[in-house]
Amino acid sequence: MSIRIQASAATVKALHTRLHQASLKDDVRLVRRTTVLIDLLVHHVPMAVRCERWGRSASCLYDWQRAFLLHGLDSVVSRHGGGRPEKLTPKQKKRLGELIEAGPLVVGGETACWTSGLIRGLIWREFGVLYHCQYVGTLLPNLGVSFHKARLVSDHLDAARRQHWLQQEWPRMLRAAQRQQGLRLFEDAASFAQWGSLSYTWARRGQHPAVKTSGQRKGYKVFGAIEYVSGRLFDQGIEGRCTSDSSQGFLRMILAHPREHLFLIHDGARYHTSQATQQFWRPITSGSRPLRCRPIRRTTSPLHICGSRRRNGLPIISTSRNLRR
Repeated sequence: MSIRIQASAATVKALHTRLHQASLKDDVRLVRRTTVLIDLLVHHVPMAVRCERWGRSASCLYDWQRAFLLHGLDSVVSRHGGGRPEKLTPKQKKRLGELIEAGPLVVGGETACWTSGLIRGLIWREFGVLYHCQYVGTLLPNLGVSFHKARLVSDHLDAARRQHWLQQEWPRMLRAAQRQQGLRLFEDAASFAQWGSLSYTWARRGQHPAVKTSGQRKGYKVFGAIEYVSGRLFDQGIEGRCTSDSSQGFLRMILAHPREHLFLIHDGARYHTSQATQQFWRPITSGSRPLRCRPIRRTTSPLHICGSRRRNGLPIISTSRNLRR
């Protein structure tokens, strides 16, 4: 004997309302479940037809029917089924993040930059879990890892020597300049391209777009020195390359300003350390005090920091605060 279930008009109306709400939310699971119940209670569609139409087994549809008869509309909700269990444990994920932070060279790689393929091989070697390369890109953001451009640093610089300069030599130099009311200048040079820069553009896949240029591709060289406290800027443009002669011309311009003492800090460029520049400083024994710091990084110079902020459209802040950072 077969039993036919008939729902009241209020129940049918409530099911249609729930179906409309699920459609607005684009909840595919809830739309499917509500439609199956409407086929059962309103249209009385045979079970075999419903199974073929929705791609679900008869036991699954009977479970939906049983839950509705016992709990009513409270059973017609979208629930997360849990999904596939994770292959990596939280402890393994933490270890993976530490290995990625250490870098490919530390774990036996031949390059300094991570790729999805390298991380996939690392996971297989360390934990015995094999992921698809495309899923690696989905997994890494959950570990606090993002894909961005790396920066180049010199491997021959002495980090301990730089810290010694910043923590001991520089404060001693700063106190001496304050006592003698000297001019504390950070000097650097820059080159500005006169042909502009290229941006990203749309093109056919596999074809590299080309942009025609006109004129001579020459850069405009500028020497600059910025005062540590006041932010006063000395600058001088030159034609051609930065050489010892052009550097000495810029230094003469600075020395023309009346100051009792001059504290000049610059990088280890060849035109600063050349024999000609050393001979230039020897006769100058009064009114100036040249100082050079080889270990300091170029990106630590306040002049370089201010130039970077200006190129990025950011305001220039106090140079003393830049160096302390």
